[in-house]
Amino acid sequence: MTETATGLRIRNAAPEEAEAVLAFWEEAAEGTSITDDVDGVTRLITRDPEALILAERDGVLMGSVIAGYDGWRCSLYRLAVLPSHRRRGISSALLAAAEERFAAVGGRRGDAMVLEANERAQRAWASAGYLREDHWRRWVKPFA
Repeated sequence: MTETATGLRIRNAAPEEAEAVLAFWEEAAEGTSITDDVDGVTRLITRDPEALILAERDGVLMGSVIAGYDGWRCSLYRLAVLPSHRRRGISSALLAAAEERFAAVGGRRGDAMVLEANERAQRAWASAGYLREDHWRRWVKPFA
């Protein structure tokens, strides 16, 4: 856990917070995923307790990022900040924590999943130093 000079607390999520995280994403995140349910979030946290990073102030959840590492790639998902608290350094603090995590495990590059239609998110990732790679396309097949 880290606390910033502005009183923002950066910490890992606990399994019992799955419902609160899902409610937060309803308000703060763009788009949904097939794994947006209590079981999916709980499995993420149980499998990798350091993957879901939260930012809070005074007990209020302000932001999140999933910093997944599979031993090969460093993947970033669900960077989200409460709309009423954007542009206050919360996403920067979350990305710093994610990048610290990746550096500690020997990660070489972070890959972020960003919705094509979410221009605000694209600007945020670009301002954080991430570059768009147009020569890749995501291919998916739901199993359920």
